[in-house]
Amino acid sequence: MTTRPDLPEYRTLRVTVDKSVAIIALDRPQQRNAFGGGMREELADAYRRCDAADAIRVIVLTGAPPAFCAGADLGAGDQTFTEPGEEFSAAGLAVPAWTLAKPVIAAVNGHAIGIGLTLALQCDIRFFAADARYGVVQARRGMVGDAYSHWVLPRLVGLANAAEILLSGATFDGHRAVALGLGSRVLPADQVLPAALELAHDIAVNTAPMSVAASKRLLWDSYDLDRTGVGARETEIHLRLMAHDDAREGVRAYVERRDPRWTGRPVDPTS
Repeated sequence: MTTRPDLPEYRTLRVTVDKSVAIIALDRPQQRNAFGGGMREELADAYRRCDAADAIRVIVLTGAPPAFCAGADLGAGDQTFTEPGEEFSAAGLAVPAWTLAKPVIAAVNGHAIGIGLTLALQCDIRFFAADARYGVVQARRGMVGDAYSHWVLPRLVGLANAAEILLSGATFDGHRAVALGLGSRVLPADQVLPAALELAHDIAVNTAPMSVAASKRLLWDSYDLDRTGVGARETEIHLRLMAHDDAREGVRAYVERRDPRWTGRPVDPTS
C-alpha cells in the first residue's frame, strides 16, 4: 500500500503535500503556464501518483501566479495546431481528473483559456478568480474545444450556454463563470487557493475516504445512468459501506465531538 506519492522533479509542475492534501501547481510562469513543454505527460503522471497514495485524500490543481493556464503553447506559431503527432488525442490528458478516486479541486487563480479552462472543467470542484478571463476559445483559432468539453459543458451549464461558450469562443470573467454554473465560488484572485485548501483540508479530515470515492464515481457516472441505475448504485454503495467500521466511526466521532479516525482506503468499495 502506497502511503505518500513518490514524486520526481517535474519541469512544468510544482507539487507539494500539506498533510493529506496534494497541491499541483502548473509552473511555467514565463509562459503564463501555457500547456506545453511536457505538461500533458507530467500532469497525468502526477495525477496517477497522487491517486495511488493512500495518504493523499484531496488534490488541488492551481497555477503559478498570475495565471492558471493561458491555454495551448503558441510558440510554434501557425504550426501550433497542424502537427498532431502519431498518438494525438484531443482528450487533453490520458488521466482526466474525474477518473481519480480523490476529489480534485481546481483553484483557478487567474486566466484560464482554451485547454486551461477545459482542464479545470475535468475537476470535481472549481473556484474562480473574479477578475481573470475564461473561455474555450478554440473556434477562434481554427479548432474546436478539447478535453471532453463537448461532453462536460452541456451537462454543467445546459445546451444553450454550452453552445454560446463553444461556438463563440468568447471570454468572460469569474462572476459570469459561476453564474453559468462552471464553478461554485468566485473570489478575489489571492483568496482562490486559500479557499480551495480550506475546503480540501476539511474534506481530508472530516469525510470518510471510501464514501467520498464512491460518491465522486457515482456523480460522474450518473451522466450516463437513468434514475433506476443511480438508485441501484446508491443501494450497492450503502450496503458496502455499512459493512465497514467507518460507518460506525463517523457516528462515534460526532457523538464524542472529536475528529474521526477513518480506517477505510480512498477507493470506491464497489469497484
